[in-house]
Amino acid sequence: MKIVVIGGTGLIGSKTVERLRTRGHEVIAASPNSGVNTVTGEGLAEALTSADVVLDLANSPSFENKAVLEFFEMSGRNLLAAEKTAGVKHHIALSVVGTERLQDSGYFRGKLAQEQLIRASGIPYTIVHSTQFMEFLSGIAQSGTVGQTVRLSPAYVQPIASDDVADAMADVALSAPANKTIEISGPERVRLSELVARYLKATKDPRIVEADAEAKYFGARLNDQSLVSDDDPRLGSITFEQWFATSVRPK
Repeated sequence: MKIVVIGGTGLIGSKTVERLRTRGHEVIAASPNSGVNTVTGEGLAEALTSADVVLDLANSPSFENKAVLEFFEMSGRNLLAAEKTAGVKHHIALSVVGTERLQDSGYFRGKLAQEQLIRASGIPYTIVHSTQFMEFLSGIAQSGTVGQTVRLSPAYVQPIASDDVADAMADVALSAPANKTIEISGPERVRLSELVARYLKATKDPRIVEADAEAKYFGARLNDQSLVSDDDPRLGSITFEQWFATSVRPK
């Protein structure tokens, strides 16, 4: 098959491209750097010519409320229109577990808008809801940092390693469209504040984590159901300790 991966040079995209090429498929790693821009439409028609499957793994370069909504709406409209013209048979998008529950956040409002465009497009699709990537723990810590204190919600999370996400995305790309949302999660459920504290301790970061139920997660207040999956998810196999041992070096 010919498979186009939008955001094919990013964290998940590059790993997914590698897996699909290893399985013998023709894979285009599309990104603005390769001349394919979903926001402007540049290069889309050429990249999608004869494509069977499109994976949309691109993320907004800005988390500002207006910018992130504009990115997902413009990118989604342009991409889906180009896919219709090209006769793409399966559109796949990577989104986030809890998107519909976190609409106080501008980022999640953007993701929900993206999902709504996909469902209304008429193109066979699969939306993959993933829990938070372990690779984002540093950014999550930074988002709650004031001075030497990190204030984070004690709500449960179920973090997943990017290698497990890429395995799942490659499998979905080679499967029939589900025409629904499916979920993927990490193997362990843990409180966000405790997980980030473990991460900072392991990296020898001196910041102190304080659990605060009122702390916002990118603009949204969390509860124990916000960021975890109860919808029979595909579980990854890589634990935090396994991921940390192979991916992170203490400072």
